Amino acid sequence: MFLFNSIPWYAALMGLVVLCGLMLVNEITRRSKWLAIGVYLVAPIVLTFTVWVRTAGPGTPVGYWFPWVKTYSALAGVLGFMALRYIKGLDGKKMLLLFPPLILSINILEAVFRDFQCYGYNGIVDGVLINGGPWNIINGIAGILNIITIAGWVGIFIGKDKNKDMLWPDQLWFWIIAYDLWNFAYVYNCIPDHSFYSGAVLLLSCTIPAFFFKRGAWLQHRAQTLALWGMFSLTFPYFADTSKFAVQASHNEVALWVVSCLALAGNIAVFIYHFSRIKKNKLNPLKDEIYTDLKGYKEIVTENK
Repeated sequence: MFLFNSIPWYAALMGLVVLCGLMLVNEITRRSKWLAIGVYLVAPIVLTFTVWVRTAGPGTPVGYWFPWVKTYSALAGVLGFMALRYIKGLDGKKMLLLFPPLILSINILEAVFRDFQCYGYNGIVDGVLINGGPWNIINGIAGILNIITIAGWVGIFIGKDKNKDMLWPDQLWFWIIAYDLWNFAYVYNCIPDHSFYSGAVLLLSCTIPAFFFKRGAWLQHRAQTLALWGMFSLTFPYFADTSKFAVQASHNEVALWVVSCLALAGNIAVFIYHFSRIKKNKLNPLKDEIYTDLKGYKEIVTENK
């Protein structure tokens, strides 16, 4: 295969199980404040001191800074979003609405930094086979463009139904797809042999709900599924690495070029579209929503206000 050596039927089936499991837990916890507190606050505290100190230390596939930072930053995002959702009045404080784009930007920057770092790596690094090259720089640039085109944070609001989802109408499908292209390329570049689960499956687990279950809540879906996968990976570090269900990347330089160039092309397209609208409509991207006239934006607002 082009991206992977092979995907046996049992690995494909396990990928489906992981996908459904992530979406199921995401759906359950977005509907219950107390279950969410148990899963995203109590469980990580307990696991940090009882399990992860043993399973995710040096010498394991997750025994370096990035998996730990990614897990805790995702958890911080989830808890911050829960505060906005459940503490009355917080969503009305405009400065606090900076938190979602800030934690999202930090999350992307962490990966951009790792992509640039992996440019100089060739061989086994932190237990992972990495083939560094120009594709890392290309995808790092795509990630920076993805941050620049984060739009309309001032329009974030909490839904009026009992689930109290955090909704971001300006975060529409084209930005989400550009993010997915960038993030998959990042995982494929920097954790290639984990990219089936940590890349493709994990991205589907938040993109599918954002398109079909609860539109406008992509960032909430992303934070929760990323936190869940990070917790799982620190607990079972060999699952995506050397278990029966592991899927190995092809380590094909052409594949590395293709995924990174696609990510850059997608983000350049969104960048051009984003700033053409800003110029045409004389908008301030730090103060204004950009896509209020689009059908997708209007539907999210109409369905939830």
